[in-house]
Amino acid sequence: MPVFIHVLGLAVFAQGTSEFMLSGLVPGIARDLSVPVAAAASLTSAYAIGMVVGAPVMAAWSARWPRRRALAGFLAAFVAVHAVGAVTDDFAVLFGTRIVGAVVNAGFLAVAMSVATSLVAPDRQGRATAVLLSGVTLACVAGVPAGALLGERAGWRAAFWAVAALCLPALALVFRSAPADAARRAEVSVRREARVLTARPVRSALLLAAVVNGATFATFAYLAVIATDVTGLPGAAVPGLLAAFGAGAFVGVTVAGRRGDGRLFPALASLPAGWAVLAVAGAHALPLFVTATALGALSFGVGSALVNRVLKAAADAPALGGAFATAALNAGAFTGPLLAGAATSATGDQRAAAWVSAALAATGVVIAAGTARARPNPVA
Repeated sequence: MPVFIHVLGLAVFAQGTSEFMLSGLVPGIARDLSVPVAAAASLTSAYAIGMVVGAPVMAAWSARWPRRRALAGFLAAFVAVHAVGAVTDDFAVLFGTRIVGAVVNAGFLAVAMSVATSLVAPDRQGRATAVLLSGVTLACVAGVPAGALLGERAGWRAAFWAVAALCLPALALVFRSAPADAARRAEVSVRREARVLTARPVRSALLLAAVVNGATFATFAYLAVIATDVTGLPGAAVPGLLAAFGAGAFVGVTVAGRRGDGRLFPALASLPAGWAVLAVAGAHALPLFVTATALGALSFGVGSALVNRVLKAAADAPALGGAFATAALNAGAFTGPLLAGAATSATGDQRAAAWVSAALAATGVVIAAGTARARPNPVA
């Protein structure tokens, strides 16, 4: 595996930490900037929306840039907005930096997926994608707990500075090691690539990616509340539970990278039952930890395989394929928790989030089965 792909993974780790660490910083931001907690929590939604919109827009805008320029430009902008966010006393400015940060994060990830898969042989593209996505899972395991701890001890601004500092080594290595070719020059036809993305196999893969990621984050967003309000665990146990989920996710992404998407359907088919088990067994500590770890592995493993499937199906759209995969994943990450919130509010039971995940995962199984029947030689 080329070393530069691991450089990209480092940058994705820093950006993933920024995306997910905010949940632990909301109380400090609300207190420091004198805004309601609900307003501070809306920063998470702002980031998700920025990722969904930013991925295709930034990929199309930068499609004719040399890849080094695109990667360095997006990463430098990410550092700059975190520096601004760390020093501002205006909530509106902070809100704006989260949207801009998400947009450039989406642009970076879209270009990085294209670069990573172009640097390896076709049979290793799944593993290259897994290296990038492992940056996100490592952010869940290490970056998010570390950001929350730093925010608690030194304030939320310190966590923003830490993310910016973490990006600097990756930025320097991008300038030094990124491909200098202009493979994304004028011959890239955004209109032609957009037509490729309307093909049924691509649309099915994108929809499936969104639904599965929606299932993942519907419950992930409520794991801490389930642990404290349903299972009765102390707040100090929550980082361990989140880290267990993240550790499982890292294993799942790694295994998926080695196996590709050829055995996708069996893992996908097990997800509805897995989320149902968590809903039923979530009242007990040990089953909660074990099930969360297993579901982290299954969910992120399936998600990684689906990203690889999107990139394969959209092989004739190298500039936009990764962007739309990123948008699909984040659309699910935004929609899943909204559905879970509606379900938990209606039932008064936080475990309803896991039932939402089970329903979304079951929908994914139906979509995958229909797609497989439509293929001459189904491999799912």
